[in-house]
Amino acid sequence: MTSEQESFLAPLITEYCDYLKQEKHYSPNTIESAQRDLKLFREYCAKARINGFNNIDAHTVRGFIAALHREEHQPVSLHRYLSMLRGFFKYQIRRERMSANPAVGVRAPKFRRKLPGVITADELNGALNQPVQGDDDIRDSAIVELFYSCGLRLAELHGLNASALSAGQTEITVLGKGQKERVVLVGKPARKAIDAWLELRAKRAAVGESALFVGRNGARFARASIGVALKRWAARRGLGVNLHPHRLRHSFATHLLESSGDLRSVQELLGHANLSTTQIYTHLDWKHLAKVYDQAHPRAKRKSD
Repeated sequence: MTSEQESFLAPLITEYCDYLKQEKHYSPNTIESAQRDLKLFREYCAKARINGFNNIDAHTVRGFIAALHREEHQPVSLHRYLSMLRGFFKYQIRRERMSANPAVGVRAPKFRRKLPGVITADELNGALNQPVQGDDDIRDSAIVELFYSCGLRLAELHGLNASALSAGQTEITVLGKGQKERVVLVGKPARKAIDAWLELRAKRAAVGESALFVGRNGARFARASIGVALKRWAARRGLGVNLHPHRLRHSFATHLLESSGDLRSVQELLGHANLSTTQIYTHLDWKHLAKVYDQAHPRAKRKSD
């Protein structure tokens, strides 16, 4: 890679990622993903001896996606690369470096969106109702209850401080994607589990530690450790599933939607900007939808004999 080719896209990618961080308030994980994805495009352009935006068009973008497809990148990843390029080029147009977006109209191979499996309400309630098995289990049970009660993302739970729940709160404000705040509700079982953990946390947390959940070292519980704790909790209770934060969030959404049929409220509780995201995220079977329709629609209600 020549210094000329290196200097063409590298500083522009850095500038774009700074923009995502400072103006769009994207999470560190999203910015790291953007850097990785755009680095692939930068390397492709270097191999193709492309050293200016004038040499980038729809054929360039199609060639990039086709090359990655030949390298057996998954369709879902190819869609992400395209989305990232569209955003990158859109930014360059705003900076008057380009006149048109070459990624618009380029399509990646189709893929079926894979949804995380849902644990039935009976299975999850059965596991949650089992007695705790030691100090670590008190913390882990509180984590599971909070994930399921509030529909939290991993980053949202990881970032919670003890002050958010130390005074018996049944509502908390969490910081979601794009630094957007939303209010979530804490149910009675979750509140009870949190109270039990707070009593133990007082003995475990290091001096000055603000985190709600801490490890044995007294510091904020790491994200990876939270994932391990969920799997350990599920194994202890014989749940028989790969339990992870997204599965609990998906179960929260599905169980709530099955009970209420209120897609808009579920959208608000999940913190989705678009209703279409909630529609993809949840999956009700047609039997349940027909039941909701029969009960709710004025023209569908059957007269009693």
